[in-house]
Amino acid sequence: MDIHAKITAEFKLRPDHVTNIITLIDDGNTIPFIARYRKELTGHCDDQVLREFSDRLKYLRNLEKRKEEVTSSITEQGKMTEEIADALAKAETLSEVEDIYRPFKQKRKTRATVAIAKGLEPLADIILAQDLKTGSVQEIAAPFVNEELGVKSVEEAIQGAQDIIAERVSDDAEVRKKLRRIFLKNAYIATKLAKTEDEAAKTYEMYADYSEAVSEIKSHRVLAVNRGEAEGYLKVKVVLDKDFAIRVCSVGFVKEGSITTSLVQDAVADGYERLIYPSIEREIRNYLTENASEQGIKMFASNLKPLLLQPPVKGKVTMGLDPAYRTGCKIAVVDETGKVLDKTVVYPTPPQSKTEEAKRVLLALIEKHGVDVISIGNGTASKESEIFVADMIKDAKRKVSYIVVSEAGASVYSASKLGAEEFPDYDVSERSAVSIARRLQDPLAELIKIDPKSIGVGQYQHDMPPARLDEVLGGVVEDCVNSVGVDLNMASPSLLKYVSGLNGGIVKNIVAYRDANGKFKTRRELLKVSKLGEKAFEQCAGFLRIPDAENIFDNTGVHPESYDGAQKLLQLFGYSANDVRNGELADLPEKVKKLGEAKVCDFTGLGEATLKDVLNELLKPGRDIRDSLPKPMLRSDIMDINDLVVGMELTGTVRNVIDFGAFVDLGVHQDGLVHISELSDNYVKHPSDVLKVGQVVKVRVIGVDLKKNRIALSMRKQPAAKTAKNA
Repeated sequence: MDIHAKITAEFKLRPDHVTNIITLIDDGNTIPFIARYRKELTGHCDDQVLREFSDRLKYLRNLEKRKEEVTSSITEQGKMTEEIADALAKAETLSEVEDIYRPFKQKRKTRATVAIAKGLEPLADIILAQDLKTGSVQEIAAPFVNEELGVKSVEEAIQGAQDIIAERVSDDAEVRKKLRRIFLKNAYIATKLAKTEDEAAKTYEMYADYSEAVSEIKSHRVLAVNRGEAEGYLKVKVVLDKDFAIRVCSVGFVKEGSITTSLVQDAVADGYERLIYPSIEREIRNYLTENASEQGIKMFASNLKPLLLQPPVKGKVTMGLDPAYRTGCKIAVVDETGKVLDKTVVYPTPPQSKTEEAKRVLLALIEKHGVDVISIGNGTASKESEIFVADMIKDAKRKVSYIVVSEAGASVYSASKLGAEEFPDYDVSERSAVSIARRLQDPLAELIKIDPKSIGVGQYQHDMPPARLDEVLGGVVEDCVNSVGVDLNMASPSLLKYVSGLNGGIVKNIVAYRDANGKFKTRRELLKVSKLGEKAFEQCAGFLRIPDAENIFDNTGVHPESYDGAQKLLQLFGYSANDVRNGELADLPEKVKKLGEAKVCDFTGLGEATLKDVLNELLKPGRDIRDSLPKPMLRSDIMDINDLVVGMELTGTVRNVIDFGAFVDLGVHQDGLVHISELSDNYVKHPSDVLKVGQVVKVRVIGVDLKKNRIALSMRKQPAAKTAKNA
């Protein structure tokens, strides 16, 4: 297989760009670095395309390696033929290669291998040839009766020969390929309840007597069925018309008009029912599970990225409130940089309900530290805490707003080794309060401390392959960190470890150097860090920022390799570093356009794509790409699910996007569901095509079920409805 040609066709890229990307990956360059600083070589491929490219390259290389191993094994057995070699060369998947290899694998003990050991393979050949038109099968089989070999009768000889034929049918690569294709197109998944006696069985009621085509079943239903089966509540089968499948297996094996034809037919049927069907059923289930898991992982990644890139609430003293009942609400006040100023515990919630005392304590803290915003975790007792806060801030002497934030993963961080290292003298709940405050101030810096699986924006993530999930989510975090950039002198080790080109050892050395020598003054100073060589510097330097650096380029996304070009660009049009620092380059893009990008590129030595990136960076040094995104919705009042009525229009924030819709936070302590059918008046293939986590949306209430605590929402247009105050 020509891997280069195949990837070129699949990704619809220019051949030279494919060559460049493969070379860059093989040379150890990271995906963020390639995406950001090698655009001319890749044809502007973004990080997502490059990761898919890398995954596909790895798969195709593994495929070729497996082909070589199989070819070598069959050749060593002296059984390689032109036909087999051709089939291997044309195989496009690992399963096809394994099908071809199946007859040549060293088998464990099977009915067929036992029959072969008894000397019955020649009889199987005679029966399968179906050349005999007269006589009897018993006469043919009689010479193979051999008590010493364990063949005690004619019937045993015939049965052994049929076992050999059944296995040959099962091992036929073409039969399996055809059946696999037919199963994927025509089979269906059928489920029944395995037990109904406990309350948990109600979760799977919709699958009590359920069937859906393999070709149509949605990923979330595959994962739900799998979970139900694993928990013992469902029995699951892949169903295909048996007679039709056996007819497919018979092609190429059964010939009419022979005295052995019926024996071959029976052997084919046995081969299908006993060997092929269980194997193909497992394959189909695995195929569906792998696809569903990949879709689930993709969905998780799609949700995680906007969550991590939520705009930070900068420059505000923040009070974090970790709600609870019996043990009280843990409070932490942090300054604009996230440094903890104060902490306490108050008991405004049941059973103690010391509302007035809690109000006095928190109002005093607000006044003492100049608190601007209160960040409330959305866990247990969140509703009561929000009601208390909304009432309390009315008595504050300064303007204070609040927001309910997802506290998913806060407890994981608090109990982690990292949490203990950061706050060794705090208990677990106090660390949670700090995390809840900080995740409002800088969601990315705080959330990267938490295992992505614990952040809670996926579906069935705990049922997915852990290694693959970690790989994909790690890639998302890496892309987010590097797209934002990292303050070299302020970043925590947790944040630094995701910077392109850095690993745990180098990060420790950076922090140790920073502790020993004070702040980094230039990017080049990184080369003084132990074990941080030229390659690592090349990969990481462009993503690290030094806000107060003497060289303004050190506080931009301009890579050090482009500093000379950037300086020439400024000189060409009569600008200085101070002009960059003072934001006086507004007319630079127009001047570049007027002179001509090609001429500017020639003069500066910058590529066309790099020139555009350098221009953007010089116009806004130190910029944070998150600042241009919609800000979180801060509140000063509260609503309850009981306040909702059908037809009411509200503003909410998308909390999670899943295969069948999206959950929207309305500020009533129960997220509402916008089903995929209610997302738009136009056809929506997948909810992620129209919504992202963190997006602020206008929705209309179309159903409220107080008993089940469910809210149904719509984003479809309709005549003006009753409106309500923003929730």
